This record gives sequence, structure tokens and C-alpha cells, in this order.
Amino acid sequence: MYIHMPWCARKCPYCDFNSHEARGAVPEERYVEALIADLDRALPQVWGRRVYSIFFGGGTPSLFSARSVDAILSAVRARVALAADAEITLEANPGTAEAGKFRDFRAAGVNRLSVGIQSFDPRHLKSLGRIHDEREARCAIEMAMRNFDNVNLDVMYGLPAQTVEEARADIEAALAFGTSHLSCYHLTIEPNTYFHRFPPKLPDDDATAAMQEAIEARLAEAGYDHYETSAFAKRGKQTPITNHESRITDCACRHNLNYWTFGDYLGIGAGAHSKLSFPGRIVRQVRVKHPERYLESAEGRDPIQEQHDVRPEEIPFEFMMNALRLNAGFAAALFEERAGLPLTAILRELENAERRGLIECDHVRIAPTPLGRRFLNDLLQLFLREKAAV
Repeated sequence: MYIHMPWCARKCPYCDFNSHEARGAVPEERYVEALIADLDRALPQVWGRRVYSIFFGGGTPSLFSARSVDAILSAVRARVALAADAEITLEANPGTAEAGKFRDFRAAGVNRLSVGIQSFDPRHLKSLGRIHDEREARCAIEMAMRNFDNVNLDVMYGLPAQTVEEARADIEAALAFGTSHLSCYHLTIEPNTYFHRFPPKLPDDDATAAMQEAIEARLAEAGYDHYETSAFAKRGKQTPITNHESRITDCACRHNLNYWTFGDYLGIGAGAHSKLSFPGRIVRQVRVKHPERYLESAEGRDPIQEQHDVRPEEIPFEFMMNALRLNAGFAAALFEERAGLPLTAILRELENAERRGLIECDHVRIAPTPLGRRFLNDLLQLFLREKAAV
């Protein structure tokens, strides 16, 4: 289950998420009631399903009080079968961090905190429009580590005027805290962002490639598994991630692994997306995006703005767009289980990708090669039917 909290203290110039700068008080109580009403309307579609993870994303969910998070989780527990060991993640920003708040989030049932650091360098924090400084970042991480066993740090590279040495320094600073998980993202310029309208001067491709290689090598040396394109988890006990033989460290983000293995998810909140499978069909939904209009819809009529069945010819691409982000790939049998199609339906595309050296494929497992990971977009294009036919 994904729960979207759309407000933030300030909109970052690179952010293309459905986030809205809070101008005045956030209508917290009203929004919580709307989320619960949204969940109530969705229940007939998820009866009998067990929820294994909950992710509070945004925006900045930590702007909300622990009391509100507790009310939402209590409503979820009362309505669906929540696994006893469910992973419950909340995103937090250092600029909204308070020791008491982190403690109370933990008491409410949150057991994984994801802290948006992005950089420890004052110059880069300023260029990214972050509202925290290096000291606040370090204090927030220390507070998170005191209250949570499972902490993720978001770090970005390829920042305006960033050098390879500065990117390495950010990773060293993050590693010093020993968190269980690191997400390392390449800054990309997305449409409908301030950076798209006023592009900053970014490092060239050779420099960002050097940053990526240095980050991956250093994290491997430090004992982190690079299990997904941008995700690194501390090595430790390994458990299956599906009913098949895929195994991954326990420190990996279970919520995101469900996305990458084409699992189902229910999204509630402004602009939240859902993917739900039923016999013979896969349904995608999008909630009303603007917070105020979402509130009105959830309180009155249906908050779903868009709903459609995924066409059979689109399913292979959608599956691969997720599963090929996993460096270890996926069990071949997972395709039929999650996509509802036989593997022979994509045999031509698999043979083409293997011939180009982009995947390794046998009767048990399909995985991207190092070349395939480097040119992931080119690999995925092969599974677009109109592209593959060219």
C-alpha cells in the first residue's frame, strides 16, 4: 500500500513528483479523513489480500504529526489483513526533523525511515533548493538511527558543477553512519520542473559515469549489495523475494521490491497510483492529483480520476520496465505468474536482447548483463512491440 502525502515545506527545483508547497497550515485532519474514506471505497477491490508493506511518500510525510500517522495506520489495520512483520516506511526530510517526532513515528508503528539527504555539501544543498544544511542533515540521521533499526538515506550525484571527488565525499559521509540502506540517484532534468525551464550546468556524461562507477565500487567495498539500479542494501541474511528462488538481503526495501517484481499495490491519496491484478486483467488507477480537488472527491464522489485495463501487448514492456531494474534479474516463472502470459510470448524479444549481449537468459533466470544495466533504456525498447518490430 502506498499512501501519498502531497505537501512539502518548499518545492525543490528538480522535483517532478506530485508535491505542493505548503502555504499556510496543512489541512491535516481533513486529509487523514479523506485517506480513510478513499481506503473504504477501495476495499471491495482488495478483499482477501494481505498487505506486506506500507509506504508514506510525498511531498514530505514527516510534515504530518505522528498522531495522524497513527490514525492512518490504525484505520489500515482495522480494514485489511496487515502482515505482522509488515515493512512500514515513512519519508522524512532533515528540515522537518525533530527527535520527539521520530520517536513518536516509531511508536505509531513506522519501522523504516527514509531520509532525503541528497548531499552533505553546503554548495550543492543550496543549488538543489534544500531547506536543510549539513549540520541538520547529520543531526537528522543521528536521530533516525537512535529510533529506527532500518534507515535509508537518499543521496544524489551528477549535481550542478559537482566533481567526482565531491560525489565520493558525499558517499563517504553517508557511509559513516552505517545505515542499512542507501539510495543513490543520478540527477535528471524532468519536464515541468524549475530545472527544466532554467537548466543548470551539469557534469558531462564522462564525469557522471565516473561518479557512478566510484559510488558502486565504494559501496561494494563497504559491504552493500547493489540489488537495483539505484538501491544498495547492507549484506546480511538473505530471504526469497517471491515464491520462486530469487533471494536478496533482508535490508533491501521490500516495498520497492514489490514494484520491481511487478507485484500489486493499492495507492491512496492525491495523485496516488494503483496496480491491481484480477483473473484475466490488470487494472491501473490514478487518484485525483491536486490536493484540494482530491479532498473534495474523497469526501464526496469517487477520488479515482483515471482507470484502465493494461492492454495485453503492453504487459511485457511494463513487466520488464520493472523487473530488469533488478541486477540479479528475475525467475523466468515469475513472468507468467505476474504478467499472466506464457514466457513464449516474449521469446523473440528475449532472443534479440540476448543476441545483443544485454541479458543473460536460461530456463531458470533472466538477468541484465553489465552492458544491459548500462544501456537499460535501449534494452527496454526491445520489449515495446512497435519498436521491436522495426
